[in-house]
Amino acid sequence: MAEQQKKFVEEITSMDVDFAKWYTDIVKKADLIDYSRVRGCTIFRPYGYAIWENIQKILDGMFKETGHENVYMPMFIPESLLQKEKDHVEGFAPEVAWVTYGGGEKLTERLCVRPTSETLFCDHYKDIIHSYRDLPKKYNQWCSVVRWEKTTRPFLRSLEFLWQEGHTAHATAEEAQEETIKMLNVYATFCEKYLAIPVVKGRKTDKEKFAGAEETYTIESLMHSGIALQSGTSHNFGDGFAKAFGIQYTDKDNQLKYVHQTSWGMTTRMIGAIIMVHGDDSGLVLPPKIAPTQLMIIPIAQHKEGVLDKADELFERLKAIGIRVKVDDSEKSPGFKFSEQEMRGIPLRIEIGPRDIENNQCILVRRDNGEKTTVSLDELETVVPALLETIHTAMFEKAKAHRDARTYTATDMDAFAKQLETSPGFIKAMWCGDVACENEIKEKTGATSRCIPFEQEQIADTCICCGKKATKMVYWGKAY
Repeated sequence: MAEQQKKFVEEITSMDVDFAKWYTDIVKKADLIDYSRVRGCTIFRPYGYAIWENIQKILDGMFKETGHENVYMPMFIPESLLQKEKDHVEGFAPEVAWVTYGGGEKLTERLCVRPTSETLFCDHYKDIIHSYRDLPKKYNQWCSVVRWEKTTRPFLRSLEFLWQEGHTAHATAEEAQEETIKMLNVYATFCEKYLAIPVVKGRKTDKEKFAGAEETYTIESLMHSGIALQSGTSHNFGDGFAKAFGIQYTDKDNQLKYVHQTSWGMTTRMIGAIIMVHGDDSGLVLPPKIAPTQLMIIPIAQHKEGVLDKADELFERLKAIGIRVKVDDSEKSPGFKFSEQEMRGIPLRIEIGPRDIENNQCILVRRDNGEKTTVSLDELETVVPALLETIHTAMFEKAKAHRDARTYTATDMDAFAKQLETSPGFIKAMWCGDVACENEIKEKTGATSRCIPFEQEQIADTCICCGKKATKMVYWGKAY
């Protein structure tokens, strides 16, 4: 039994030996994805898709609470429509996939397979917005998009990925800005309260902002490896798209005015974030609130009379109080079941055998830290929900402690570069605001500006690159 368990775990490369291989092992061994015949495209297996469904369900509820409605736009964008916003099309040009033939006939106009849907929403808004009474328009779309990436990695970067994209239109610049920040905060709340992932909120530099946006805001998270991940973005478009597409409305003063727009999105890369923030050498460690199965009941000596019946009874009791619970009554050994449950990141398991039944108790085992607790069967309905909440809090605090320990301060380029080499993470350093310095930092160290955080610190008076006066503190780091 021990050998079976050992063999199962040995199939995962240690994260300290090869983090990239560890990551790939987990997404495969935990049955999250499979590879398709098209380079850079993956198949979501039921377990992987179930995680996305839970993410989708929670986020969708949060969007609706803030007054947004779901719509669906076409997958194809005519080239002429894409070309209307110059900065936007230039930003996406290298990643666009084109349809040139349909039914064996060459198309008179190329169709872009959507990399994002700004132009489609703008074209629609032009037709349905006429008066101030038509505003605001607060729409969201769940869909897939295609971006022809050169290098790919499951969940993190693929040719096709799943996401949501919010698109809103407002009467004033103030309303658009309020929406932009509000949705950034929705993402931050979701990451921390449901994924147990701490984030840094801030604004992107002009170099890193979304193509066609006036301002881009971001939440940045730090993976176990010390590499950063952009986890959600919110863009203020101002009236740039509105002017390009002619989206005007008659205001209360009977004057024609352009709308102000926003866009915001979160993708399946968050599953990758969950893996890389919380996972360990035994596999996934899933936050309880998005885990497809929150608790696995594993009967011990299940061939003995009454054991499976008791497991089924506990299943019904826990299911009745809303716990996502399963019973593993397969013929596999208990040791193999334990390691499989750990591999799949199920937050809790119950071990119950003849002796436990005799004593009216069971053993609860936490996935996040392996802690075992003997619990009376009479207390399960109280203990299990409380323990799941405790696990979430512990996972968040552990991730935050790791992020804080891997967040450094640098006041000169040598220290900056050395830190990234020896132990990568977030590096806080001052910046003058010149894109030339931003480019030089990337060239010398491989780090990009992650964000200009809302919570500013005056680390030094001068730019870490050029030595000129600096007023902006920036989070820098290597990123996926």
